[in-house]
Amino acid sequence: MTEIKGFCEPRFGAVRAALAALLRKDDVGASAAVCIDGEPVVDIWGGYADADRSVGWERDTLTAVNSTTKNMTALCALILADRGELDLSAPVAAYWPEFAAAGKENVLVRHVLSHTAGLPDLSGPTAVEDLYDWEGVTAGLAAQAPAWEPGTAAGYHALTFGFLVGEIVRRITGRSLGEFFAEEVAEPLGADFHIGLSAEHDHRVAPLIPPPPLTDEYAAGAPLGPDGTRRGHAGAAIRVRDTNSIAWRRAQIPAVNGFGNARSVALVQSVLANHGSAGGVRLLSPQGCEAARQEVFRGDDRVLRRPMSWTVGFGRFGNTFGWGGWGGSLVVNDPDARMTVAYVMNRMIDRDRQEDDRGMEIVMAAYSGSTP
Repeated sequence: MTEIKGFCEPRFGAVRAALAALLRKDDVGASAAVCIDGEPVVDIWGGYADADRSVGWERDTLTAVNSTTKNMTALCALILADRGELDLSAPVAAYWPEFAAAGKENVLVRHVLSHTAGLPDLSGPTAVEDLYDWEGVTAGLAAQAPAWEPGTAAGYHALTFGFLVGEIVRRITGRSLGEFFAEEVAEPLGADFHIGLSAEHDHRVAPLIPPPPLTDEYAAGAPLGPDGTRRGHAGAAIRVRDTNSIAWRRAQIPAVNGFGNARSVALVQSVLANHGSAGGVRLLSPQGCEAARQEVFRGDDRVLRRPMSWTVGFGRFGNTFGWGGWGGSLVVNDPDARMTVAYVMNRMIDRDRQEDDRGMEIVMAAYSGSTP
């Protein structure tokens, strides 16, 4: 019998059962959390933090959540917008003058946040190590021409999203995205989520485990491009061993290198499902949350090669919004139910080889108990 630790209100027993089933089947270690009205009602975990199953997954275990980080980065922009320091309808160049080069003077902040800016790829870097050079990457983006007329089409900005939003935040606040998140979001909420992980936390990290039978050379699958060929991620194949490296932890790549667990992901995102506050801490006005659920683009995404609805910073799915990460992590916000559900794990699944419904199984289990 798989031991599930933590607490779970009785009406959400289906979430506990779902996590236990995942740990018996595909998962090595994982956590699940549900917040209602900005308060935790489920905070559970189980399994192991390592592939050898010798180290238990503990309450404070952290792991890389990959693109689930985008939800956190988007929240930072919404906070600045709510404070009146950032106009979502203003040109990016109003805050970052160099960005106006190469025909980008009409790229708006909301274009960047909704994957419609026309900058889905980095033209310069060719190695993962190049991603650790913030000034080099952002200078390259400022000089780059858009791949389409901004605002007219969408194409998932897998890596560029974080650099673009992060540089806007830096220009306004003088702080890196990771610093702003730590000081304005994580610290007030008491949330154990990090964009740029310091050495003091290394002992808590559960390394990502590649999908069997693959090794840590397993790389993020590049979606098909408009011409039917595989797109590169900035010319660099990001492998599992990169995301498990010390250099990756120390860097700030705000689209993809956040570290946390289901508890911290759900707590932070519950701000958006609960009219701007969580745990008695207000980060946004109720109106400031609305951009997260208001559709900016609907249609075929040129990178993902499937129909998408993008809001200011999030994927929209019916009345819910959120996003997941390479390998399986996921967060979903439902403002109508005032509920946020998160799932974070260390064992990855390769969607090219196997369906991965783990996160959605946790979400659907949460809905079974969301109505008292």
